[in-house]
Amino acid sequence: MIKDTFPAVESAMSVPRWRSLLFVPTHVPRFVETAHERGADGVILDLEDSVPQDQKGEARRQLPECVAKVGRKGASVLVRVNHGLRALAADLDAAVMAGVDALVLPKTESAEWVLEIANAVSELERERNLPPGGIRFLAQIETPGALQRLAAIASAHPRMVAMALGPEDFSAAVGGAPEFDLLLAPNLAVLFAARAAGLLPLGFIGSVGEFSDTHRLRETAAHARRLGFAGALAIHPAQVAIFNEAFSPSAQEIEWARRVLAAEKDAAGQGRGAFALDGKMIDPPVIRRAQEITAWGPEPTWAFEPSAAGLEQT
Repeated sequence: MIKDTFPAVESAMSVPRWRSLLFVPTHVPRFVETAHERGADGVILDLEDSVPQDQKGEARRQLPECVAKVGRKGASVLVRVNHGLRALAADLDAAVMAGVDALVLPKTESAEWVLEIANAVSELERERNLPPGGIRFLAQIETPGALQRLAAIASAHPRMVAMALGPEDFSAAVGGAPEFDLLLAPNLAVLFAARAAGLLPLGFIGSVGEFSDTHRLRETAAHARRLGFAGALAIHPAQVAIFNEAFSPSAQEIEWARRVLAAEKDAAGQGRGAFALDGKMIDPPVIRRAQEITAWGPEPTWAFEPSAAGLEQT
């Protein structure tokens, strides 16, 4: 299999700011109509688990209108496709269009699978005169077998931009419940592989279905950010504001970062690579963290587990 090649500008595209990605079942008009008002950095139009089998064809037909609606306020537009070959082919034919920023690939098992999909998307882009490589991939890791191939999946193709563990599917695949002890190690594995490949690691240690306990969700999301995750996938609008806050630097963090960088500038002028600030040693890794905090800031700089069928997004 030969990888697609894109112009350097395409393969070096910036990583998006995705603190929150909200799943919306494509076949439910009232959810689609209000998705752009939810404040999510991105909206995932779902063609997979949240859409009943007998409504998938209609969901695909509605996709162009849905893409335009959910992206009205500048949010990224993603489409989650199906895994089975026949459904996937139909999904790609429907989803490769202007206005779609990324595809969510469920049950990603191997780099070869990512390459097959990338080649199909490239053919469609050429046929439709779309920018080459403009549609990125978010891979969902949902089986223990995929954990053994994370590094290959993460670096499979320039379209890869993010990875996330699917906690419900993964837990079911290993015969367990989506609890902390089971999900910590696979989430960290995804985090490390994504960071090593320069991708966005998305997720938190817990079940995506627990959205009613907002206090617990806020603590869980804050913990995920401390671990190194950049954002999370939301199955309910109530989760969006929590994720946006949890995965953004606080005012105190931004102030600390600015002080670090100001002190670093003074130290550099004196020929020092490390220095003390507030009784703590500041060296290059700490300076890098300060730079990342000020680069992200409190708001996104670019607006670039499955919803249960029938879930009410109030």
